[in-house]
Amino acid sequence: MPLIPVLLLLFAVILVNGWTDAPNAIATAVAAEALSFPAAVSLAALCNLLGVVCTLNISDAVARTLWSMADFGSHSLTALSAALAATVLWAVFAWRFGVPTSESHALISGLAGAALGLGAERLRLGAILWVLFGLILSLVLGFTLGRLFRRLLPEKGTGFYRRSQVVGAALTAFFHGAQDGQKFLGVLALIFALDSHSFALPPWAGWVCAAVMALGTLLGGRRIIDTVGRKMVLLTPHSGFAADLGCAGALLLCTLWGLPVSTTHAKAAAILGAGADPNKRVAGSLGAAWLLTFPACGFLAFFLVKCLLV
Repeated sequence: MPLIPVLLLLFAVILVNGWTDAPNAIATAVAAEALSFPAAVSLAALCNLLGVVCTLNISDAVARTLWSMADFGSHSLTALSAALAATVLWAVFAWRFGVPTSESHALISGLAGAALGLGAERLRLGAILWVLFGLILSLVLGFTLGRLFRRLLPEKGTGFYRRSQVVGAALTAFFHGAQDGQKFLGVLALIFALDSHSFALPPWAGWVCAAVMALGTLLGGRRIIDTVGRKMVLLTPHSGFAADLGCAGALLLCTLWGLPVSTTHAKAAAILGAGADPNKRVAGSLGAAWLLTFPACGFLAFFLVKCLLV
């Protein structure tokens, strides 16, 4: 498999991630009418870009964790092509129906499925377990911090918290860039480690990844904002700001610990923790979509690897 098509596939995944994952960062601010949709999307794009670039200068722990998940050997480009194609197909399918599934889950399961397509020995169990621990922890942290902030934040006027949600949206978008940007940089490291088998990134990697993600964010994602910000739970400006802080806190901790987690996962959990009267049907459909992501993307990547190796 030539290098250029694999890079193009990776950039397509990053673009789709900005398009379908980043809207979660601004969902509560748009739902509370703290920001108009165009203004919120522009803010998220800028903060996503800054999150990728700034965090990479401090720590690349999340990228290294993802890079260590599998050893694809001489079939690296083929396996990565299969994993990335599975991620794109699943993300577009989810966007079509307005379901905020996680591209992090899709990418992780795609990489695992592609590795299994080459042989179970290609998977590195320790790294896989660390990643799965992070995905569970992000749920617990998001929900707990969302509820905690709702209780700790003082009761103030609606206008105060509506303005505060602009800050909350910026923080969440920044840490979305920090988290998801590093995941894709981990994939880039897999692409460029074909000969050395060591973690290394070209100097342009962070900026290109950040720019493509920001461009994807500018494409929007209004359906997902409606699902997360309006349909899943009843949010006031007060509880919406608590959810933003809860999500940002969960993403910050997981990024510092080198855990690749789902921004969608963390934000939805924080909203459920901070909100009242959750819509069980919508929350249940989101949970089912997340659970379905692992076998669906894993099998699709496994199938594509087998086809490409024929």
